[in-house]
Amino acid sequence: MTLKAQKVINGTHGAAWVNGEKWIDLESVELKVTLEYEDVHVAENTGTQRKFMGWVGEGSINTKKVYSRGSNLLAKAVKSGKMPEVTITTKLADPDAYGTERTTVSDVTFDEFMLTKIEQRTLMTEELPFKFGDFDILEAIK
Repeated sequence: MTLKAQKVINGTHGAAWVNGEKWIDLESVELKVTLEYEDVHVAENTGTQRKFMGWVGEGSINTKKVYSRGSNLLAKAVKSGKMPEVTITTKLADPDAYGTERTTVSDVTFDEFMLTKIEQRTLMTEELPFKFGDFDILEAIK
């Protein structure tokens, strides 16, 4: 099988929804699962083996600074101590590719948000790093 260049997905066709709202100002989104292991040392074996213990989900969503995404979502929650339930769903699709990839993460907890950032002669963006407690792969490219 030969790789066809036009089948490589262009991220321009990607999208993200936060609690069902499509964030049209999306710049990028990353969802990552890091596996956690404990070292296991076995008698009469000088090698180190590993036992899977769990995983950690983390990511970030970056937007063009059109809206105050972070403060709109989190400022009142931070002040009141009642954090919102958040689910993020992503779709990576390209009309010239072999298919679509869709993922959803839930139990999202944001690590920080920017109150203000000003930089002259710069198109502003906003980054919202987060962790998540569950995920589902809704659709994968085969």
